[in-house]
Amino acid sequence: MAQKDYQPTPGNLEARQWFQDAKFGMFIHWGVYSVLGDGEWVMNNQHIDKKTYEKLPAFFNPIAFDAAEWVRTAKEAGMKYITITSKHHDGFCMWNTKLTDWNIVDRTPYGKDVLKQLADECHKQGIKLFFYYSQLDWYQNNYYPRGNTGHYSGRPEKGDWYAYLDYMDGQLTELLTNYGDIAGIWFDGWWDKKDADWRLNKTYSLIHKLQPSCLIGSNHHQAPKPGEDFQMFEKDLPGHNTTGFSGESEVGQLPLETCETMNHSWGFNLQDKNYKSTKDLVHYLVKAAGYNSNFLLNVGPMPNGKIQPEFVKTLGEIGKWMDRYGKTIYGTRGGPVSPHNWGVTTVKGNKVFVHVLDLQDTNLLLPDFGKKVKKAYFFDDNTPVNFQQNKFGTTLNIPQDKRKPYDTILVMEI
Repeated sequence: MAQKDYQPTPGNLEARQWFQDAKFGMFIHWGVYSVLGDGEWVMNNQHIDKKTYEKLPAFFNPIAFDAAEWVRTAKEAGMKYITITSKHHDGFCMWNTKLTDWNIVDRTPYGKDVLKQLADECHKQGIKLFFYYSQLDWYQNNYYPRGNTGHYSGRPEKGDWYAYLDYMDGQLTELLTNYGDIAGIWFDGWWDKKDADWRLNKTYSLIHKLQPSCLIGSNHHQAPKPGEDFQMFEKDLPGHNTTGFSGESEVGQLPLETCETMNHSWGFNLQDKNYKSTKDLVHYLVKAAGYNSNFLLNVGPMPNGKIQPEFVKTLGEIGKWMDRYGKTIYGTRGGPVSPHNWGVTTVKGNKVFVHVLDLQDTNLLLPDFGKKVKKAYFFDDNTPVNFQQNKFGTTLNIPQDKRKPYDTILVMEI
């Protein structure tokens, strides 16, 4: 049972509104797995046992890590928040936890708490910080009975499940006590043991007690559970299931977020050169806004602590686009016309922004949405748009010479 009878505080409701206004965030998958350059699931996928995996931290010395540079990169891309993996499925902790020595301070030559550095820099630069936390753990012996993954770690076939949950709650207490205001906890891994007693009521209540405005979301691929404050969709727009993750999900009433990678990988992958274009990622961001959703775009930093130059370049290009067109994204909600193949609409006050991403014709017919259009014009130069409105809808004329490379934006005042 999740947090029954949960009543969000006024501060929490305010945080939800901020979250919906923010629209764009940076996801960071980083841990000892980056040393192997084969993604964050490498321990499971390569069948690496725990004893062998324990050799990795000795090679993890990210002396090029610069928290200020990471936050600046996010800000220049137009991102308003950062979500970083505090602990992924391999159980390795990226902060100075006192509950295990399986962490970056105790096990690596680097020996510093990267979450503390990042939290301090986020607070300094005005970026909100979320902590990703994996409920699934391939390292801890007490994560038992085993779930659907992590069967090759060589752990003993015994353990105390509730001791593991106490460990998890203890770590969440550290994260929400020692790092200042934390905007949210981004859970993952519940799906590994769907039928287990996860004690969500206790965990969610603990989080909201420690920081009432902290938003809770879980990547469990199901409908939202009581106590959660936002709903996320992995590699899919809300209501879609192209990746197969969201088959059991349904779009709820909470603020929404979709997350996606810049190539095919979450964690650093040396051989993954399937980079998405700036245009593709701008389209994803715009479509997410049209679905009333945030866009959390992932980077997987290299083991030396630097974000891949390919990612930095693309983020800079997205940032330039957002500098010019962010007014049609930030602070908006999904528009009155549902998303179509041609694009989406967003709305703010009395302005409807029509984002034309792919139109084969010179005319666009919007179905009737119950409001009178007072005037229409192109966002770029305020020149009038020829339009006709009748009982069937509104037809907008969009000449070829007014098209933009990524997104042709029209404004309708209603």
